[in-house]
Amino acid sequence: MNTRHHTALAPDIGADRKIVLTRLLEFPREKVFRAFTEAEHVACWWGPDGFTNTIMAMDVRPGGTWRFVMHGPDGTDYPNRIVFTEVDPPSRLVYEHGGDSEPFRADFNVVVTFDTVGNATRLTMQLIFQTVEDCERVKSFGAVEGGRQTLERLARHLSGM
Repeated sequence: MNTRHHTALAPDIGADRKIVLTRLLEFPREKVFRAFTEAEHVACWWGPDGFTNTIMAMDVRPGGTWRFVMHGPDGTDYPNRIVFTEVDPPSRLVYEHGGDSEPFRADFNVVVTFDTVGNATRLTMQLIFQTVEDCERVKSFGAVEGGRQTLERLARHLSGM
């Protein structure tokens, strides 16, 4: 485990710089982790309602890159790049999320935890922004509702896995 990233993403970061999404999923965390880290699964559920994905690369390891394009229902393409900084299967992922351009610049950091709750998994995603303004800007684009829709799509996908 890389403690440097725990320090950088300390839990005392103000709520005004975070978006936190939580969903209880009625599946074991190993299955939920697989759905979150295997390209053939992620392509089926990632993003809000109406979005589809083209995944170019998904290398889930510290330093590995996940490159994908989200295709909006209006035909707009959104190139994304994620760089994993911590991978601790099946309990935790930490990554930097930004656009897919050079040089890579992370727009925000994400900590995803997969906690066992009986026979279910509580998935928690924390999106952590550098500034309050960055967080508010992303919220203004509908990120909270989009995140809820994304986790609902994950739940539906898990049912068919």
